[in-house]
Amino acid sequence: MAEALMQLAIFTPAETLVEVEASRLTARGADGAFGILPHHVDIAAAVLPGIVVYVDASGAEHYVAIDHGVLLKAGERVRIAARRAVAGDDLANLQRAVEREFLNLSDLERDARLALARLEAGVVRRFLDLRDVGR
Repeated sequence: MAEALMQLAIFTPAETLVEVEASRLTARGADGAFGILPHHVDIAAAVLPGIVVYVDASGAEHYVAIDHGVLLKAGERVRIAARRAVAGDDLANLQRAVEREFLNLSDLERDARLALARLEAGVVRRFLDLRDVGR
């Protein structure tokens, strides 16, 4: 008898990182780490930042670092949607990729927030100027 497998997909808004058959996976939720096997009850769960570990059909272990996500298991399908994610087969290389990708995005987010704050401040100043003109 063949081993039961799940159809696993892990994706971000920009790309699909993983689309494989898997025999099991573990992730980190609000109540701690949890595992899912092919015949696990259907669930929806928030996934916290951390490493998702899955075992593919050949028995090889793989890792995906994610930054906040949602896991949905329905039947034999498991989907994980994450804001940001990086896949790898080696934890040392994965750590370097996470540092490179997530820190770079953090810099971009910081710059975007700064630009937005400047725009908001400009709008407030203009409203105050308009109020003063009416006096």
